[in-house]
Amino acid sequence: MSRLHLTFACGSLTLAGTLDTAPGHTGLLIVSGGSEVRSGAFSGQAQLAARVAQAGFPVFRFDRRGIGDSEGEDHSFRSSERDIASALCAFRALAPELDRVFAFGNCDAASALMLTKGAGFDGLILSNPWSFEDGDDSTPPAAIRKRYAQKLKNPNEVLRLIRGGIDFGKLGKGLLRSAKPSPEPSNLISEMRERLNDYSGSVTILLATADRTAQQFAQSWDPTDNRIARCEGAGHAYAEPDHRNWLEDRVLAALRS
Repeated sequence: MSRLHLTFACGSLTLAGTLDTAPGHTGLLIVSGGSEVRSGAFSGQAQLAARVAQAGFPVFRFDRRGIGDSEGEDHSFRSSERDIASALCAFRALAPELDRVFAFGNCDAASALMLTKGAGFDGLILSNPWSFEDGDDSTPPAAIRKRYAQKLKNPNEVLRLIRGGIDFGKLGKGLLRSAKPSPEPSNLISEMRERLNDYSGSVTILLATADRTAQQFAQSWDPTDNRIARCEGAGHAYAEPDHRNWLEDRVLAALRS
């Protein structure tokens, strides 16, 4: 196994990619979220790629247009279908032995994969899909209520409250926000749901329960969807060792399915 740094074409532009080689016939293409480069937050995607490759599955990562080492302009996740398709084409050309390719995306990369209907992929692994409308990324009222309920169950937090060891102004604002009704599902999540319904491949949805992006998504998604797995206490990037291990286990389970 080795790690190869390379370039590939996306129309007239040149994009940068990284291939972790492995002998398997099922591969993983990692799509970066937001404006992250292909290594991911805290190098999390680079580390995930190395571990998945060690388990026998080749992994391809890339910087979309206007990000990192790639040419062009960044027009956000809604305009990334062409980037993803070009990366998939490059991956298959570099590893012609592949029978199946799965895609993994965190945050708006997951949303992008849903919006493209998973075109060309045999399976999707969707982590903490972004479902906020532009300009609205506040913590959902339901998540605030859950956080306060957890605090009231903690004797130390109750003692802090009694002793005045909290900011009552901040507490009051939080209580007012928690009392608001849950917002209607966004147009984005409705579009994501509709597009994903047209996809016939394997789907795994991973949610980090301490992440507000995952909380917002869960608030508008079917809670009985059996494709959902939750990592309790994890943040957006699965930065803690236990949470990284959980993510790796779920990704490998999907690839082996």
